[in-house]
Amino acid sequence: MMKNIFYSVLILLPFVSILTAQTFKTNVSKRGTTAANFLSIGQSARAIGMGSAFVGVANDVSAIYWNPAGLTKVEGGQILVDHTNWIAGTSYNFLAVSYNTGDYGTVGVSFTGSNIGDMKVTTIEEPWGTGEVFSATDMAISIAYALQLTDRFSIGFNPKFVYQGIWKMSATAFALDMGVQYITPFDDAILAMAISNFGTEMRLLGQSNLVLYDPDPFTTGNNNKIPAYLETKDWALPLTFRVGVAYKPLRSTMHNLTLAFDALHPSDDYEYVNIGMEYGYQDFLFIRGGYKTLFLDDSEESFALGFGIKKNLMGNVSLKVDYAYQDFGRLNNIQKFTLTVSF
Repeated sequence: MMKNIFYSVLILLPFVSILTAQTFKTNVSKRGTTAANFLSIGQSARAIGMGSAFVGVANDVSAIYWNPAGLTKVEGGQILVDHTNWIAGTSYNFLAVSYNTGDYGTVGVSFTGSNIGDMKVTTIEEPWGTGEVFSATDMAISIAYALQLTDRFSIGFNPKFVYQGIWKMSATAFALDMGVQYITPFDDAILAMAISNFGTEMRLLGQSNLVLYDPDPFTTGNNNKIPAYLETKDWALPLTFRVGVAYKPLRSTMHNLTLAFDALHPSDDYEYVNIGMEYGYQDFLFIRGGYKTLFLDDSEESFALGFGIKKNLMGNVSLKVDYAYQDFGRLNNIQKFTLTVSF
């Protein structure tokens, strides 16, 4: 067991060193300096209802997003469909599937896509629209693998492809999520850590970069329609480091209570803390609550609430429906709906 943990720590050391490098300034928030910020939108109503304190709790297929090591806790197969009513009238859909092969580990795939809708193309001369429309697209596809190294220690990886597009421009990137979970000897409290979105940078390229340029508009007789290419910059992904603890002070066939605490170190903001709880009654009804971005100044996110209902069907098949509400201050709120099928 100690040998496996030692090897895992060696794997994690390069990532931890990156997180403590000069690019991570604790006295500078760096807000608005990353691309593909939709990757920071939490998935699963269960996790959101717990205030997004989920890196240690993660034990269902949504672990693909929060901590891929948690996929080892999923018995058999699971399918999750998640819908988020996001701010400004936009929405996001998340689909995840996993299957536990036993000694060979757990595999999973996920897809995240946006639904932003069409918008009118406007100009100064035609403020009501030129007749053209454009849209924006966010998408991420991942393939995860997790392995139970011992009865108490698991590790997981989630490489993914990221795409963003707007009108006639697009950008792509490749990234990796990685996480570990360790069941401690202290009343089986779970200690966990995860790194998300470690990958390449993104640069918008496309036909919109091509323009006609006049290098000297004050000189007559020159060519005022020289083809030119607008330069765009590379932008990093929202790299995030999470460490958390999950503990069950109440465990019985009728009542279960889970408490969770996560500390986060994002590359595009200050550090903050998420806390949450989940109460389960007879593995049928679940009540959740939490608070996100504690100790983060000027944050619009705050408390979250949620509930879930689970129904066992024929054989080992079960159906679970979850709902979450999160307050977003001046940005109103977001609501999340999740359907999970276990088999």
